[in-house]
Amino acid sequence: MKTKYTVARCLVAVLAIYVVVPTMVRGQAVASNSSLAGGWEGTLGSGPVKLRIVLTIEKNEGAYSGALNSVDQNAVLPMGNISLKDQAVHFEIPAVGGVYDGTLSADGAEITGTWTQTSVPTQPLSFKRRGEGAVEQSASNAAASRAPPSKPLSAPLEITVPSSPTAFKADGKWHFAFELHIANFAPVDCVLTSIEVRSGDASGRSIANFTGVDLSTILAHPGEKSENPATIPGGRFAVAFLWVTVDNKTDLPATIRERVTMRAGAFPDEISLNTSAVQVHREGVAIISPPLRGDSWKAVNGPSNTSGHRRALIPIDGTGYISERFAIDWVEPFADGKTYQGDPQDNKSYRAYGAEIHSVADGVVTEVKDGIPQNTPGMTSRAVPITLETIGGNHVIVKIGPGRYAFYAHMQPGSIRVKLGDRVTRGQALGLVGNSGNSTEPHLHFDLCDGNSMLACEGIPYAFPSFETLGKGPGGKTPDTPEHPVKHEMEMPLENEIVRFPATP
Repeated sequence: MKTKYTVARCLVAVLAIYVVVPTMVRGQAVASNSSLAGGWEGTLGSGPVKLRIVLTIEKNEGAYSGALNSVDQNAVLPMGNISLKDQAVHFEIPAVGGVYDGTLSADGAEITGTWTQTSVPTQPLSFKRRGEGAVEQSASNAAASRAPPSKPLSAPLEITVPSSPTAFKADGKWHFAFELHIANFAPVDCVLTSIEVRSGDASGRSIANFTGVDLSTILAHPGEKSENPATIPGGRFAVAFLWVTVDNKTDLPATIRERVTMRAGAFPDEISLNTSAVQVHREGVAIISPPLRGDSWKAVNGPSNTSGHRRALIPIDGTGYISERFAIDWVEPFADGKTYQGDPQDNKSYRAYGAEIHSVADGVVTEVKDGIPQNTPGMTSRAVPITLETIGGNHVIVKIGPGRYAFYAHMQPGSIRVKLGDRVTRGQALGLVGNSGNSTEPHLHFDLCDGNSMLACEGIPYAFPSFETLGKGPGGKTPDTPEHPVKHEMEMPLENEIVRFPATP
């Protein structure tokens, strides 16, 4: 269910990315021609499909960091391996397997090069430096700047946590993910400068702090194309997607609160506010068996803070939910990283097609949908119009405990082996992997949710008793199997990990 139910590599029409990045602010000087630091803008694609791309790059202690914003997709991802050697520019977008190589002009004002991404032809992509005044003030700020600045009575933000987080273990560490809904009640822009996550007890110890590029990559403006997500215009709304990682379970707080720092309108000084404390659930994630068997299953769009599933905030009947917060699109690549061999428009060419799907726990079938024809593989090919009834294709929901529902989507029509009300056992076959509903190629969309719905519920974490990881494969690539696969116990796979499941539950 990737925007909402596709495979990440199939999401890539031109550039598969998510979130948003900051641009240069008024008064920021243009960086020297020997540095990449600053803001850059370019356009990717030609013809009717063009994407505005904004880069924000910082240099601290000699090392570059940055984020890439696909403005028209309202999406941002962190950049990695940023380098400038002589005039050669290089950076990567690890989450989508993207690589950029270019040349910085002698005056430091332009970069000319190419963008390469798995399963997408190499394309030219050039950037121009964003100079002073690149970001215009909003009308409200412009008006405010003509009047003497006055300090607001308090930070004019309303901040809520719609769903308290549950901690889970992955990759040997402990994590919890949650969101802040931030509304600006003032008639002027509010510019966020930091969001610090603190323990909610008397110690108030700092657990994580997001500033600069890191802050921009966790912010989004639903329904808007924002070039500067840290700025919330007057009367507008933003969402902060937070993902916090600690080394040990003993480091997990019982409660958390956030210290949010900002500037309002023309008033130059920062203002901070402390949110109310919310609980972190530290016990009791569901221990489930894998829904699939065998080698080389890849957790596309899997748990991470930048996957499309993580950012799929969908309003249903007046309430916004993230049912896919920890969802995975399971595909099965071949050794070359491709998920098919032969005709890419034939479902039978895909390695995952026809794999048996198994119940992850004992439970009761609470929803079954069958009879939806399969799609021809492709970005825009859909056999039926996508609605709330068809988005998951042929699917099954099984209640496996109080407030725990397992969702299996995109099955082959006619392959479902259970009916409404059936009691199922752990490991029982439910149906076969297919390509129905809002899907671009054969795969299994799986998630655990707190309600009997595809979308009107909150996604919750879980753990598998054991599995092995064979590496990671961003952008569809499958790494060579390491000499010693890494064994995981009571953990959840993370995005793009290549997983080997036990032959039996």
